[in-house]
Amino acid sequence: MKAIVQVGYGPPERVLAMQEVDRPPVGDEDVMVRVRATSVNTPDWIAVSGTPYILRLQSGLRRPKTRVRGTDVAGVIEAVGSKVTDFRPGDEVFGSAWAGLQPTSGTFAEFTVVPASQLVGKPLNVTFEEAAASVMSGITALIAMRDVGKVAPGSHVLINGASGGVGTLAVQVAKALGAEVTGVSSTRNLEFLRSLGADHVIDYTTEDFTLGEPRYDVILDNVMNHPPSVTSRVLTPTGMLIPNSIGNSGGLLAGLMRGARAALLARGSTNVQFVKCVVNREYLDALATLLRSGEVKVTIGKTYQLSDAADAVAHMLGHHARGKVAISV
Repeated sequence: MKAIVQVGYGPPERVLAMQEVDRPPVGDEDVMVRVRATSVNTPDWIAVSGTPYILRLQSGLRRPKTRVRGTDVAGVIEAVGSKVTDFRPGDEVFGSAWAGLQPTSGTFAEFTVVPASQLVGKPLNVTFEEAAASVMSGITALIAMRDVGKVAPGSHVLINGASGGVGTLAVQVAKALGAEVTGVSSTRNLEFLRSLGADHVIDYTTEDFTLGEPRYDVILDNVMNHPPSVTSRVLTPTGMLIPNSIGNSGGLLAGLMRGARAALLARGSTNVQFVKCVVNREYLDALATLLRSGEVKVTIGKTYQLSDAADAVAHMLGHHARGKVAISV
């Protein structure tokens, strides 16, 4: 099969190349999926760049242990393991090969193998590209808003970095939960955020939300371009700060340092909570329900072919993508 193989660390165009590789083996509780679409997520470009270098202690010193990138997937089941009873060849599914730091089997490929517990049926009203692009960002948004932030009718929510992959979905999830939502983004995305349902928009190029008078019950910070101690000043007395970035502003290392500051801030009176993306049937079913109802729609800023996966990762590295970057297979 054809797959995008990572041969080292560095610029995507230098270290990612299409090669012929063997199909991954199917375990007893696994499913082989003929990939129709996948998408680019933050862990993909971190793995490609290999920075900061300390991360290579786990991913591989000279090259990543998992050669094929990608975790989100939507496609058609090709084969099932001996213990899988709820799927059969021909079923249209979506889900994730995410298994912590490394995928079980990369999805930038014609075929991938995924635990059956990390797949559900694809809603008929969404494309393969939309389904694939919804997974990691959608689950992260759902956990942040519903489970961590406890967003409810009447909640005042601010989303910094509202036009990105997680942000666009978080705006819609928060609205579906009944919140009054403020989205922070650049000038060109303000009307776009309103079209997603944002009640208020802030142009970060002309206004600093940390200096404003409004106070928020939940702040989801996907950018962390302000120190957490500054961002927390616009929380209500019982408000919660949810940092969700490894540094779109100032690079990965800067983001990690601000994340560490947020953790220190949590030791005081500020309520700081972090989000961990967990892929399971419960979250995938909840995401599928939102997609099926139309309450949440996936914004795909750009779609690439599998042969152009390096360009897709480079586009994500530019940190200016609107919504998600999808890859058609």
